[in-house]
Amino acid sequence: MNYCNLCGSTVRFEIPPGDNRPRHICNQCGEIHYLNPKIVAGCLPVHQDKVLLCKRAIEPRIGFWTLPAGFMENGESTRQGAARETLEEANARVSDLQLYTLTSIVPVSQVQMIYLAQLDDLNFSAGDETTDVQLFSEDEIPWDDLAFQTIRNALTLYFADRKKGIFPLHHVDLATPPGQYIDKP
Repeated sequence: MNYCNLCGSTVRFEIPPGDNRPRHICNQCGEIHYLNPKIVAGCLPVHQDKVLLCKRAIEPRIGFWTLPAGFMENGESTRQGAARETLEEANARVSDLQLYTLTSIVPVSQVQMIYLAQLDDLNFSAGDETTDVQLFSEDEIPWDDLAFQTIRNALTLYFADRKKGIFPLHHVDLATPPGQYIDKP
């Protein structure tokens, strides 16, 4: 950050009085700018023994498979954001959304919230950010072509939990190096 988004003046990077970490502070108006993690909300849509995946049409990881998810918008809940992203990316309607994985992606300052959800019907298709949308059983998942470690984690947890018949909330910390995580049930 080089300029204040309130007055346009230059900013400095230092610890403000009463704080414990460096922040961007406007040299003119004194505004302290807090840069906090972004929230990603999405769904793990299920129909019978299959899950719905989307093939990405945008970077990053174009051409790889993922769950329908994206950044939350202002004025919506995480559940609303997850359902909206599923509709936008897969033209799929979901219900019975239950928070399933809560992942802190430390290296990129994101928090991902994936909701386990039921597909309302089989009327789904690729949206603007996808080239393909398909239902996959566990043995059909394109494991080598998944876009993100968080998606691999959510799917791995889901199929393990499905065998046990219980779906607890999983708290996952994804830290450097990418691919390693600690599951704290």
